[in-house]
Amino acid sequence: MAFVEPVTLIQGGLRLEPLALAHEAGLAAAAADGQLWRIRVTSVPGPGETRAYIEQALAMREAGSRFAFAVVDEATGRVLGSTSYHDIMPAVRRVEIGYTWYAKSVQRTHVNTTAKLLMMGHAFDTLQCHVVGWRTDNYNFASQRAIERLGAKKDGVIRGHALRRDATIRDTVMYSMRAGEWPEARAQLLYLLTRHNGT
Repeated sequence: MAFVEPVTLIQGGLRLEPLALAHEAGLAAAAADGQLWRIRVTSVPGPGETRAYIEQALAMREAGSRFAFAVVDEATGRVLGSTSYHDIMPAVRRVEIGYTWYAKSVQRTHVNTTAKLLMMGHAFDTLQCHVVGWRTDNYNFASQRAIERLGAKKDGVIRGHALRRDATIRDTVMYSMRAGEWPEARAQLLYLLTRHNGT
């Protein structure tokens, strides 16, 4: 049995469902909203690359190293982007959250906060993870700020760690949250969403 079993997570008008080939057109449209593949510090599929992107994610799911979700608007069924558990380590009950990107039109909205709340809640409360981690490009300052807003702690920087899409070599900034830190982080995320909703 896989550590991360297929599951659909729903809250706040958002649905995270297992990424499938059926999401190809919606995912391509989300990537085209802002031409996200032009951003050198992300791994968003470019035109004509979406099917291969999904197939790779499915192969990684089969191998047990990644579980990708499509992020879907509950009301309209529109695919807003994608996010994943990855570097899944059942022996130490650890997952990382990444491969995250959203259509430009929903960036800086409640979407990322809600999706992270769902994923962190499932990781800590259902999977009983001891640690949830994140990693990002040293030049992806927006991602670093977003991760820090979740309450994650910066672990350090791995220098010369990975290739970017333009073949330059990036340093990777690592973050994590331990299970004991989750209740306070959850309370803060719920507070932020309440402020967003004006209630």
